[in-house]
Amino acid sequence: RKLLTVVTKSNAQRHGMVMWDEIAAEVAQEFPDVQWDKMLVDAMTHRMTLHPQTLDTIVATNLHADILSDLAGALAGSLGVAPTANIDPERRFPSMFEPIHGSAFDITGKGIANPIATFWTAVQMLEHLGERHAAALIMESIEYVCEKGILRPDVGGSANTAEVTRAVVHYIDAKADIAETA
Repeated sequence: RKLLTVVTKSNAQRHGMVMWDEIAAEVAQEFPDVQWDKMLVDAMTHRMTLHPQTLDTIVATNLHADILSDLAGALAGSLGVAPTANIDPERRFPSMFEPIHGSAFDITGKGIANPIATFWTAVQMLEHLGERHAAALIMESIEYVCEKGILRPDVGGSANTAEVTRAVVHYIDAKADIAETA
């Protein structure tokens, strides 16, 4: 699908967000094959919760996207499974990729963090860098590990952080061994 939803709060933030809306409309004219709509950030939480199938790609300010990405993670079942990115599409400045749960220093070293979001974030970064094969391999390993039920308790499993990580790495190593012998 080619649906872009632009998130705003121009009804309350009359300066910066009005300009955001104007720029979105201006840029949209350059891409007539992309359908787009505009939604207030508070209404967007409702839409994401009750009508997620009506969404494809969301563009928002860093503040709004930070909040909405946490909601998206919760809707997916856990903050531990979703990646996020701040991308400079013109590639003039570095893009930033991170799990939506952030650093989570409060659980560092406890073996309870879900590493799936970190791996998925690496997939997004590799895709952005043009490393499609490496990105696909990591994504394939994530899907395999999830299908096998090697999951953290936040998504219904019983594995710890190291066990999930080892399973992902083992899958990648096995695929690399197969590629070397082929």
